[in-house]
Amino acid sequence: MPDHAVVSREEWLVARRALLQREREATHLRDAVNAERLALPWVRVDVDYRFQTPDGEKTLGDLFDGRSQLVVYHFMLGPGWKAGCPGCSFLADHLGGALVHLNHHDVTLTAVSRAPLAEIGRYKERMGWQFPWVSSFGTRFNRDFGVSFDAEDHLSGKVRYNYADLPAGDGTSELPGLSAFYRDPDGTVFHTYSSYARGPEELIGTLMILDRAPLGRNETSTMDFVRRHDEYDRPAAAAE
Repeated sequence: MPDHAVVSREEWLVARRALLQREREATHLRDAVNAERLALPWVRVDVDYRFQTPDGEKTLGDLFDGRSQLVVYHFMLGPGWKAGCPGCSFLADHLGGALVHLNHHDVTLTAVSRAPLAEIGRYKERMGWQFPWVSSFGTRFNRDFGVSFDAEDHLSGKVRYNYADLPAGDGTSELPGLSAFYRDPDGTVFHTYSSYARGPEELIGTLMILDRAPLGRNETSTMDFVRRHDEYDRPAAAAE
């Protein structure tokens, strides 16, 4: 048993009510931040980005699939990679069940990676995912939205990620992120929001559940316990 305080039910209720107040404050703060996010100004997208999809080449506007809103998950899968990033794969495991709800709320969700479409398809089949996933191979889309970096970036000694300059010493070519877009009825597309690093973390329902479990995330570094879902050891049998 972990070294943890054990108290009476009455003492526990006092501590729980104090935490409840803090949780309410956090909820109200989240609501306020969400309102500020919706109030952000928009930027018109004038670049004619093209993507390779299972249905042929599509523009950014085509990716909306007839809806007015598009959310793109920038999935770390570079050209020639044998597998996608474990953290991105962990997040992707949570996307499938959301699709029907998002689509009926006028939102299209798709993943975008710089790997060629055939490489995306092989990894997607391995993982058993059904969400849309397209390739930006050969375009500047990932670079323009701050998630891909080339040799020139690394020669400069820094990369621009999450709105700040970071050291480029580890040679990182891909990093994760989330971007949102709006499409006017006349076809004009606007970039409305992007988030990086731990910004999209709330999409990962498993983490939200672990945050409420007795031992929390039980990690020594961010998500160090995560594996691709087909790489975990078989769980031990439950104790009888």
